[in-house]
Amino acid sequence: MSHEKTSEWALIIDDHPLFCDALELTLRAVSPLQNIMTADCMSAAMDTIGARAKPSLVVLDLNLPDVSGLDGLVKLKAAINPCPVIVVSSMCENAMISAALHAGASGFVPKHSRRAVFKDALQTVGRNEIYKPPGYVETPDMDDKLDIVERLASLTRQQTCILELICEGKLNKQIAYELSIAETTVKAHVTAIMRKLGVHSRTQAVLVAQQAKFSSVLPDSD
Repeated sequence: MSHEKTSEWALIIDDHPLFCDALELTLRAVSPLQNIMTADCMSAAMDTIGARAKPSLVVLDLNLPDVSGLDGLVKLKAAINPCPVIVVSSMCENAMISAALHAGASGFVPKHSRRAVFKDALQTVGRNEIYKPPGYVETPDMDDKLDIVERLASLTRQQTCILELICEGKLNKQIAYELSIAETTVKAHVTAIMRKLGVHSRTQAVLVAQQAKFSSVLPDSD
Protein backbone atom coordinates (compact mmCIF):
# COMPACT_ATOMS: atom_id res chain seq x y z
CA MET A 1 0.00 0.00 0.00
CA SER A 2 1.22 3.47 -0.84
CA HIS A 3 1.99 5.86 2.02
CA GLU A 4 1.35 8.87 -0.17
CA LYS A 5 -0.47 11.57 1.73
CA THR A 6 -3.67 12.92 0.18
CA SER A 7 -6.47 14.96 1.69
CA GLU A 8 -9.24 14.11 -0.77
CA TRP A 9 -10.10 10.44 -0.52
CA ALA A 10 -12.88 8.21 0.73
CA LEU A 11 -12.85 4.86 2.51
CA ILE A 12 -15.49 2.15 2.19
CA ILE A 13 -15.54 -0.49 4.94
CA ASP A 14 -17.64 -3.53 4.03
CA ASP A 15 -16.79 -7.24 4.12
CA HIS A 16 -19.12 -8.20 1.25
CA PRO A 17 -17.08 -7.87 -1.99
CA LEU A 18 -20.01 -7.38 -4.38
CA PHE A 19 -21.70 -4.77 -2.20
CA CYS A 20 -18.37 -3.04 -1.60
CA ASP A 21 -17.90 -2.79 -5.38
CA ALA A 22 -21.44 -1.44 -5.77
CA LEU A 23 -20.81 1.19 -3.08
CA GLU A 24 -17.61 2.25 -4.80
CA LEU A 25 -19.39 2.66 -8.15
CA THR A 26 -22.20 4.60 -6.48
CA LEU A 27 -19.80 6.90 -4.66
CA ARG A 28 -17.91 7.63 -7.87
CA ALA A 29 -21.18 8.39 -9.65
CA VAL A 30 -22.73 10.76 -7.11
CA SER A 31 -19.75 12.49 -5.46
CA PRO A 32 -16.62 14.36 -6.60
CA LEU A 33 -14.47 11.92 -4.60
CA GLN A 34 -12.75 9.61 -7.08
CA ASN A 35 -9.84 8.44 -4.92
CA ILE A 36 -11.57 5.61 -3.08
CA MET A 37 -10.02 2.94 -0.87
CA THR A 38 -11.77 -0.14 0.48
CA ALA A 39 -11.34 -2.37 3.53
CA ASP A 40 -13.08 -5.62 4.48
CA CYS A 41 -12.69 -5.28 8.25
CA MET A 42 -12.05 -2.63 10.89
CA SER A 43 -8.44 -3.69 11.40
CA ALA A 44 -7.64 -3.21 7.71
CA ALA A 45 -9.51 0.09 7.74
CA MET A 46 -7.45 1.40 10.67
CA ASP A 47 -4.24 0.34 8.89
CA THR A 48 -5.32 2.23 5.78
CA ILE A 49 -6.18 5.33 7.80
CA GLY A 50 -2.88 5.15 9.67
CA ALA A 51 -0.92 5.15 6.42
CA ARG A 52 -2.55 8.26 4.97
CA ALA A 53 -3.98 11.65 5.85
CA LYS A 54 -7.50 11.54 7.31
CA PRO A 55 -10.15 10.67 4.70
CA SER A 56 -12.79 13.14 3.55
CA LEU A 57 -15.53 10.54 4.00
CA VAL A 58 -15.99 7.02 5.38
CA VAL A 59 -18.83 4.71 4.37
CA LEU A 60 -19.22 2.01 7.02
CA ASP A 61 -21.09 -1.27 7.27
CA LEU A 62 -21.77 -2.04 10.94
CA ASN A 63 -21.68 -5.82 10.56
CA LEU A 64 -17.95 -6.54 10.27
CA PRO A 65 -16.06 -9.72 11.23
CA ASP A 66 -13.68 -8.11 13.76
CA VAL A 67 -15.97 -5.74 15.68
CA SER A 68 -19.30 -6.15 17.43
CA GLY A 69 -22.09 -3.65 17.28
CA LEU A 70 -21.37 0.04 17.54
CA ASP A 71 -17.92 -0.31 19.09
CA GLY A 72 -16.42 -0.29 15.59
CA LEU A 73 -18.11 3.01 14.79
CA VAL A 74 -17.02 4.49 18.13
CA LYS A 75 -13.42 3.36 17.55
CA LEU A 76 -13.46 4.72 13.99
CA LYS A 77 -14.84 8.12 15.00
CA ALA A 78 -12.22 8.45 17.74
CA ALA A 79 -9.52 7.93 15.10
CA ILE A 80 -10.79 10.19 12.31
CA ASN A 81 -13.00 12.84 13.94
CA PRO A 82 -14.29 15.22 12.57
CA CYS A 83 -14.36 13.26 9.29
CA PRO A 84 -17.99 12.29 8.52
CA VAL A 85 -19.03 8.64 8.61
CA ILE A 86 -22.10 7.45 6.74
CA VAL A 87 -23.38 4.10 7.97
CA VAL A 88 -24.80 1.82 5.27
CA SER A 89 -26.40 -1.22 6.88
CA SER A 90 -29.11 -3.82 6.43
CA MET A 91 -29.91 -3.47 10.15
CA CYS A 92 -32.12 -0.43 9.69
CA GLU A 93 -34.48 -0.62 12.65
CA ASN A 94 -35.22 2.80 14.18
CA ALA A 95 -33.35 1.76 17.33
CA MET A 96 -30.19 0.95 15.37
CA ILE A 97 -30.38 4.18 13.36
CA SER A 98 -30.80 6.21 16.56
CA ALA A 99 -27.88 4.45 18.22
CA ALA A 100 -25.59 4.93 15.21
CA LEU A 101 -26.39 8.64 14.98
CA HIS A 102 -25.80 9.11 18.71
CA ALA A 103 -22.49 7.24 18.37
CA GLY A 104 -21.28 9.86 15.91
CA ALA A 105 -22.48 8.80 12.46
CA SER A 106 -23.25 11.73 10.15
CA GLY A 107 -25.88 9.74 8.32
CA PHE A 108 -27.54 6.34 7.99
CA VAL A 109 -28.53 4.73 4.67
CA PRO A 110 -30.35 1.36 4.63
CA LYS A 111 -28.59 -1.11 2.32
CA HIS A 112 -31.70 -1.63 0.21
CA SER A 113 -31.84 2.09 -0.71
CA ARG A 114 -31.67 3.36 -4.28
CA ARG A 115 -28.75 5.42 -5.56
CA ALA A 116 -30.79 8.63 -5.24
CA VAL A 117 -31.06 8.12 -1.48
CA PHE A 118 -27.31 7.74 -1.18
CA LYS A 119 -26.84 10.90 -3.26
CA ASP A 120 -29.24 12.75 -0.97
CA ALA A 121 -27.31 11.50 2.06
CA LEU A 122 -23.99 12.74 0.63
CA GLN A 123 -25.44 16.16 -0.15
CA THR A 124 -26.94 16.44 3.34
CA VAL A 125 -23.70 15.44 5.05
CA GLY A 126 -21.83 17.82 2.71
CA ARG A 127 -23.88 20.66 4.25
CA ASN A 128 -22.71 19.54 7.71
CA GLU A 129 -26.19 18.24 8.47
CA ILE A 130 -27.23 14.82 9.78
CA TYR A 131 -28.91 12.54 7.25
CA LYS A 132 -31.81 10.43 8.50
CA PRO A 133 -33.44 8.00 6.05
CA PRO A 134 -37.08 8.29 4.93
CA GLY A 135 -39.43 6.65 7.41
CA TYR A 136 -37.07 7.05 10.36
CA VAL A 137 -38.85 7.77 13.65
CA GLU A 138 -37.14 8.86 16.88
CA THR A 139 -37.27 6.30 19.69
CA PRO A 140 -37.67 8.23 22.97
CA ASP A 141 -37.91 5.04 25.02
CA MET A 142 -34.23 4.40 24.27
CA ASP A 143 -32.91 7.47 26.09
CA ASP A 144 -30.83 5.47 28.60
CA LYS A 145 -29.20 3.31 25.92
CA LEU A 146 -28.48 6.32 23.70
CA ASP A 147 -26.92 8.16 26.64
CA ILE A 148 -24.48 5.27 27.10
CA VAL A 149 -23.60 5.31 23.39
CA GLU A 150 -22.93 9.06 23.56
CA ARG A 151 -20.65 8.58 26.58
CA LEU A 152 -18.63 5.98 24.71
CA ALA A 153 -18.44 8.29 21.69
CA SER A 154 -16.96 11.04 23.91
CA LEU A 155 -13.77 9.02 24.54
CA THR A 156 -10.58 10.03 22.74
CA ARG A 157 -8.76 7.61 20.44
CA GLN A 158 -6.26 6.69 23.18
CA GLN A 159 -9.03 6.23 25.74
CA THR A 160 -10.97 4.02 23.31
CA CYS A 161 -7.89 1.81 22.85
CA ILE A 162 -7.35 1.58 26.60
CA LEU A 163 -10.98 0.70 27.27
CA GLU A 164 -10.73 -2.03 24.64
CA LEU A 165 -7.70 -3.49 26.45
CA ILE A 166 -9.48 -3.21 29.81
CA CYS A 167 -12.32 -5.24 28.29
CA GLU A 168 -9.74 -7.88 27.35
CA GLY A 169 -8.76 -8.11 31.03
CA LYS A 170 -5.41 -6.33 30.70
CA LEU A 171 -3.88 -4.68 33.78
CA ASN A 172 -2.49 -1.13 33.73
CA LYS A 173 1.07 -2.46 33.51
CA GLN A 174 0.19 -4.64 30.52
CA ILE A 175 -1.67 -1.78 28.81
CA ALA A 176 1.31 0.53 29.33
CA TYR A 177 3.63 -2.03 27.74
CA GLU A 178 1.31 -2.69 24.79
CA LEU A 179 0.79 1.00 24.02
CA SER A 180 4.37 2.04 24.86
CA ILE A 181 3.28 4.65 27.40
CA ALA A 182 3.97 5.17 31.10
CA GLU A 183 1.83 3.30 33.62
CA THR A 184 0.99 6.61 35.30
CA THR A 185 -0.38 7.80 31.94
CA VAL A 186 -2.56 4.71 31.73
CA LYS A 187 -3.87 5.36 35.25
CA ALA A 188 -4.72 8.95 34.30
CA HIS A 189 -6.58 7.74 31.19
CA VAL A 190 -8.46 5.09 33.17
CA THR A 191 -9.59 7.76 35.63
CA ALA A 192 -10.75 9.97 32.75
CA ILE A 193 -12.54 7.04 31.10
CA MET A 194 -14.46 6.20 34.27
CA ARG A 195 -15.38 9.86 34.73
CA LYS A 196 -16.70 10.17 31.17
CA LEU A 197 -18.65 6.91 31.47
CA GLY A 198 -20.04 7.86 34.87
CA VAL A 199 -18.72 4.73 36.62
CA HIS A 200 -16.49 4.06 39.63
CA SER A 201 -14.67 0.84 38.69
CA ARG A 202 -13.04 -0.95 35.78
CA THR A 203 -15.71 -3.65 35.98
CA GLN A 204 -18.46 -1.07 35.56
CA ALA A 205 -16.57 0.44 32.60
CA VAL A 206 -16.52 -2.98 30.92
CA LEU A 207 -20.27 -3.36 31.49
CA VAL A 208 -20.89 0.04 29.90
CA ALA A 209 -18.75 -0.94 26.91
CA GLN A 210 -20.95 -4.00 26.44
CA GLN A 211 -23.91 -1.68 25.87
CA ALA A 212 -22.53 -0.85 22.42
CA LYS A 213 -23.21 -4.41 21.28
CA PHE A 214 -26.07 -5.09 18.86
CA SER A 215 -27.99 -7.14 21.43
CA SER A 216 -28.11 -4.17 23.80
CA VAL A 217 -29.05 -1.58 21.18
CA LEU A 218 -31.81 -3.44 19.39
CA PRO A 219 -35.14 -3.78 21.20
CA ASP A 220 -36.05 -7.09 22.79
CA SER A 221 -38.23 -9.32 20.62
CA ASP A 222 -41.71 -10.02 21.91
